[in-house]
Amino acid sequence: MQARNILVVGAGPVGTVAALACARFGHRVTLLEAQDRVDDSPRASTTQPPTLEILAELGLLDEYLAQGLVSRTFQFWDRPTLRLIAEFDFERLRGETAYPYVVQTEQHKLALMGIARLRTMPNAEVRMATRVTGVEQNAEGVSVETDTGALRADYAIGCDGGRSTVRKSLGIEFEGFTWPERFLVVTTRFDFAAALGCCYRNYMADPEEWTNLFKVAGDDLKGRWRAVFNTRKDESDEEALSDASVRARLGRIYVPEAERDYLHLNLYNVHQRVAKQFRSGRVFLCGDAAHVNNPIGGLGLNSGIHEAWDLAQLLSREGADLDAYERRRRPLNIEYVQEQTIANKRRLEERDPANRAKRFEELARMADDPVKHKAFLMRASLLESARRLQ
Repeated sequence: MQARNILVVGAGPVGTVAALACARFGHRVTLLEAQDRVDDSPRASTTQPPTLEILAELGLLDEYLAQGLVSRTFQFWDRPTLRLIAEFDFERLRGETAYPYVVQTEQHKLALMGIARLRTMPNAEVRMATRVTGVEQNAEGVSVETDTGALRADYAIGCDGGRSTVRKSLGIEFEGFTWPERFLVVTTRFDFAAALGCCYRNYMADPEEWTNLFKVAGDDLKGRWRAVFNTRKDESDEEALSDASVRARLGRIYVPEAERDYLHLNLYNVHQRVAKQFRSGRVFLCGDAAHVNNPIGGLGLNSGIHEAWDLAQLLSREGADLDAYERRRRPLNIEYVQEQTIANKRRLEERDPANRAKRFEELARMADDPVKHKAFLMRASLLESARRLQ
């Protein structure tokens, strides 16, 4: 294999996986990050089985497991009545994967692990506080402009998020739409599992205000919960983030008044968009630079890591058809990530009583049928999409 010079833009979890995979395959890699440190604000945290397989290949899994929580099940609830509708158990995937569970580990931990590993490798360099301002390319290579000068390489991989400078420099359209409401994330130490009898991953349907509840380890490994709510379409930032509004929302998910303190708030716009191209010449897009979606189901980060791994392997095969990256990854994102996350959101927010009852019955029947149970998990975990490439 010919060792290539590869620039990776963005030191989030997808970028660090792309850089680490390329370096382990023998390429000379430079990872560029605009900020001087990894963003540790609460973001994605659910790591699906095929992603755990990749982390095992990269030698990160043991450290990753030690920094997170293993969750074998997830549940659907009717929030107004606090009725459990269905439970799905990843143990049904034993035999399909060595990791029949998800791991709840905050995404910045993965980025930090990857960066630490890259810094031990002689063929890798990490440059923090290096902002990319543009990308140019020709038949001989690619030039990435930064605020400290230009860098040349054989290939560049844009992993620089939904507002990707790399994608914009290439003039690639970001097709899709933005949801009219926003998502509010409230982080709290309140123990929902003890109070409600739920598991570590819960989807609570409500036609007025649904909630996703999931537990993460926290940097101190003492555990904390994130509650994700939809806002009203006419709700201002000030109202959604006000102490009274946040405490009222916690009350609606059965938190006693005396225990409604919270650690962190995050309010953000939610998009469903896919780049029209995942490749332009010598430049590739991975993760949020290539696609964004609502987070219900924990699929966006995972698909980005799968792209990074797939691309690193393609770049390491002599004579590989590099166009195969876009041909494979773009349809997979549309079918498995965009369609599923939209369906997940629709399931939670359904207003029509008859349709709502029908969706609940469908979930319960799937959970009770071993064949349908497994099929649902294969798709929801992205194992089905991962196996399509093997």
